[in-house]
Parts: sequence; C-alpha cells; structure tokens
Amino acid sequence: MTSADYRGGRTEPRAADRPKPASALALACLALFAAACAGTPEKVAEKAPEALICPPAPMPACPPAPAAPPALAPAPVPEPVPEAEYRGRLQPASWMELPEWGSEPLRDSLVAFLRGCAVLAEQPAWRPACEAASALPPEAPEREIARFFESSFEPHQVINADESTTGMITGYYEPLLRGGRKRSARNRYPIYAVPQDLLTIDLSQVYPDLKHKRLRGRVEGSRVVPYLARGDIDKEPAPLKGLELAWVDDAIELFFLHIQGSGQVQLENGERLRVGYADQNGHPFRSLGRLLIRRGELPPERASMQGIKDWARRNPAKVQRYLNENPSFVFFRELPGDLPGPIGSLGVPLTAERSIAVDPRVIPLGVPVYLATTWPNTTRPLRRLMVAQDTGGAINGGVRADFYWGFGDEAGSQAGKMRQAGQMWVLLPKGYTPTARVQAGASS
Repeated sequence: MTSADYRGGRTEPRAADRPKPASALALACLALFAAACAGTPEKVAEKAPEALICPPAPMPACPPAPAAPPALAPAPVPEPVPEAEYRGRLQPASWMELPEWGSEPLRDSLVAFLRGCAVLAEQPAWRPACEAASALPPEAPEREIARFFESSFEPHQVINADESTTGMITGYYEPLLRGGRKRSARNRYPIYAVPQDLLTIDLSQVYPDLKHKRLRGRVEGSRVVPYLARGDIDKEPAPLKGLELAWVDDAIELFFLHIQGSGQVQLENGERLRVGYADQNGHPFRSLGRLLIRRGELPPERASMQGIKDWARRNPAKVQRYLNENPSFVFFRELPGDLPGPIGSLGVPLTAERSIAVDPRVIPLGVPVYLATTWPNTTRPLRRLMVAQDTGGAINGGVRADFYWGFGDEAGSQAGKMRQAGQMWVLLPKGYTPTARVQAGASS
C-alpha cells in the first residue's frame, strides 16, 4: 500500500465478527423455553402407565394416569466472548537506548504535548506530568525541557506482535481543495456530512475488550444491513442529497481528502472552509495504488500519491470506475477556521511534524513517542519526539505510525513520499500502568 493510500476511513470488523445483540439472545432463549413447555417432551424416563381395569360396580371411575412431568428447557449456552486481537506490547527500556536522544530540539514537542494535556490532565496518572509541563517558562532552555521529560517519564520500547522492533512509518497531511458551497458546472463533487440513517453499534457495551471495534449499517425494513458503498453514494440520483457541506472541482483530490481525513476548501468567495473526519460507512478500505499496479495502469515505483494524481489527470474517463472499487467512504464535519490544526482522535489540534497517528490498542493516545526513522525517500536519520494524537484506518500494529507533516503542498510532497522503516519508544508517566491488554500481550 502506498504511503498516500492508507488513510481512508477507520477499519471496522467484518460482518462475520459481529456479536449477536443481547436482546436477540434473550428472545431466542424465551422461545426455546416456551416451545419446550408447550409441546410433548422429547425425553421421558418411562412410558406413562395405562389406565387401570376396574370391575363393574356402582363406584366412581378410576382416576386417569398421571401425566409425565414436562421436561425443562435446556440452559442457554453463553456465546463466547471474541478474543481481542493482540497487536504488540510495551517493554521497559532505558534512556540510553533511545538513538541520539537530546540531539533534536524539544520545544515544539513540548507544545504538542501541552495541547494534549487539555484531555490528559483529567486522568490522575497524567496530572503531575501536565502540571510540570505547564510550569515550564516559555523561554526555558532545551536542557531544562529535556530534564522535564526525563524526570516525568519512563521509556518503553514498542514491540510488534511477532516480537520484532521495526515497522513502517508513513506520512499524511492537510490538503487544500478548491470549491464552493453550491454545485456548479466546475464544482461537481460533494463533501458529505454524516447521514442520519447511519447506525453505529458500539461493541464495547457487550464486550469491553472490543472498545475500538464498531459496526456500521442502516435499517432496511426489519433488518440491519450494510451501509451504502462508495459506488452507491456517488451515483445519480444522489441518495444523500441535502447533506453536502461543499462541492469541489476534482474527484481525485476529494478521494485523497478521504484518505487524509481532514482538509481545507478554498471557496469561490475567498473564504476557507475547514473539514474534519466525522464518520465512515463501515466498508473496508481498498488501496487505489495497489489496484492500479495490479491492472497494469502504474508501475510500483510510481504508485505514490503524486503518481496516482498524474495517472488520474491522464485518464479522466477511468477515475470514477476505479474509485468505486474502494467501497470505503468518509463523512466530514465543519470545523472552526481559526484552529491551529486539524482535530485528531485525541480531540485536540494536531501539530505539524510533531503529531503522529498510532494504533491505540498498543500505544495510549496522548503519550510522547520517540521516533527513530529516516526522512522521506532518503537514508538521512530522522530522530524526533512526537506525540500520539491521532489514529487511522490502516495504522494497525505496534511499530506502525503515520507522521503528520502539516498543511499545504510542501507537506503533501513529504507525506506522499514517506514510507520508511522505523523504531518507536513510548514515554509513560512514572507510575503509569499500561492497559491490561498490553500487559496480557507481554505474556502471550
């Protein structure tokens, strides 16, 4: 999958993985119980005795034979709890293990961490670190900022599920599109808000270990069915008419907005509209780059974001047909235009070149993460303290991150080229205990 091709909506479980609702199970049990009590029991210990033969006499008739007691309904068998997929673990490490720790300025990393404290400080384990960070003066020297991190946190190396320590680092950014609030001959491609008929089923209400898995669908008659796929949403007449936040002038640029998850639209009246990820239709994301390679449209070395855009410019008649083969579709919400950056999954604005997207099943959102990788398309070392403030549909596993490069074309150029190997160390507050799942993973 190319570095630009992984950021569709959030990956959701397959239909086969969906647990049955508790109410459906209860109704099934009641039905079984009623059927067992009302009908003839299948298993009876002995045949019921025949009626006695009495001599003719002026006396009452003999009583009928007693009926066999009804069999009890079988006890319902509880459904097995789905096992949470093991993605990796955090292993205690020392500061000396972090390559070139202290060689990169930390001031911008501190700013990014402080943004996250708006959420983290509500947790007692994080409060001391957030208070200490807030107490640092704005002009604090780099050595003092480094001492803050060293005294407040303990490093843990991120280990993959297969016990390896190296993974893939890709990049994403906030693109600029052009469009308007109304449809026109030029602006024909809609950015949609979340449909009211989109159902989201949170599995954590039944299985707490699956708090990151959600099912999406819609009601059709008396059934819940999968939500509309991309090809169904984009067809005419438009099934989501009236939900348009804006219309843009380029289908492939809109597709990459779905991949990035946030962006800005330069409107015809001169204003800027900022949109951010709101929800997804529940269908799996399929890589356009891989599809173009498989069909012989692009060689592997050109299947980057820039290469795909070039292909689309040369093949406008093929674009929509190929886009429809990725059924995943992202819905957006309008964000305040004065934000310093797009809103990540943590709920705070992202910081250019200091925020990353991670798999929260391994790395808690909000933590500082020391990243050791290389600059896009080079072997030049990139060692930097990042902050885990976002997630992504293809960010699955321990050592797997998406590097947020910022806004605009230059950021997009770096993001589109980035597909580097890297290692990661998480900084946890002293005394902080990783989640039970991470601890369990360590002994798996």
